[in-house]
Amino acid sequence: MVSSILILVMLLSSILLIIGFIILIKSAHLLINGACSLAKRFSISELAIGLTIVAFGTSAPELIVNIISSAGGYNEICFGNILGSNIFNTLVVLGIAGIIYPISIQKNTVKKEIPFLLIGTIFVLALSNNFVFDGNTLSRLDGMFLILSLILFFAYVVGIAKEKITEEVKVKLHSFPISILYIAIGIVGLFFGGEMVVRNAVFLAQLMNVSEKFIAITIVALGTSLPELVTSIIAITKKHHGLAIGNVIGSNLFNIFLVLGVSSIIKPIVFPVELNIDFYFLIIITIILFITMFTGKRRKLERTESIMFIILYIGYVVFLFYRK
Repeated sequence: MVSSILILVMLLSSILLIIGFIILIKSAHLLINGACSLAKRFSISELAIGLTIVAFGTSAPELIVNIISSAGGYNEICFGNILGSNIFNTLVVLGIAGIIYPISIQKNTVKKEIPFLLIGTIFVLALSNNFVFDGNTLSRLDGMFLILSLILFFAYVVGIAKEKITEEVKVKLHSFPISILYIAIGIVGLFFGGEMVVRNAVFLAQLMNVSEKFIAITIVALGTSLPELVTSIIAITKKHHGLAIGNVIGSNLFNIFLVLGVSSIIKPIVFPVELNIDFYFLIIITIILFITMFTGKRRKLERTESIMFIILYIGYVVFLFYRK
């Protein structure tokens, strides 16, 4: 009798978790549509839309999940969600997109955006471990440094937005009131969807006696990264190569700078040192992404390299399963 009730409770919690993911994805979609339409209406560069608004929209689920997790003191979910999402974005999102169609990478992305992402990831690793000072807490001051880093990224985007654009992103234009309504509904939906995901993920982890970090790095990270996956797949099928990879790199930057920055400003986050290995893995695969730009055809993520990315992710998940 007790086991039957437990199974029903787990089933209900799993259903609520899935519903939370669906709300997150739909809300992010509305937020992207509204924000892009608004930017288009005010004649903002479509390149800037791809690197900032689309990237922010697809990172919004991570932001909401982390805000709720930070306020609740779920440190492993805060860090695990970001590390898991960035690893998923790099290996699975780019991997699947590159298998569908080899991705051509712009020179600026290779010379500036990927190195900036690599340096940013190492910077967050150093702050989280407090390599200069004692302790392993991402403080409010650290969070301010991360927000400042994001502002520097924005300055870079403003600079390249002035350059001639060879690839434009198609944006559906809505009326001003509809655009605002989409943005508002998206933000509200992201909040409620994020709360459902966090609460049910933690509950399931406790029921199954599985660590929060395992749930965060796998299930929560996968769920919050679905907008990036859908966006990049749609982009690559329409031959928008810049948007496909720009969405991933931009989202990863938003995750480490904005999401962790805001989370630590709300409440300092204690970094679980056992996640260092995941940080190192993220740094390694970012370096691998950079190297692939010089192997085979220059500045192109080919199908064989994309398949290698998927294999790396499968190996990583197997490692997580045995580490849990």
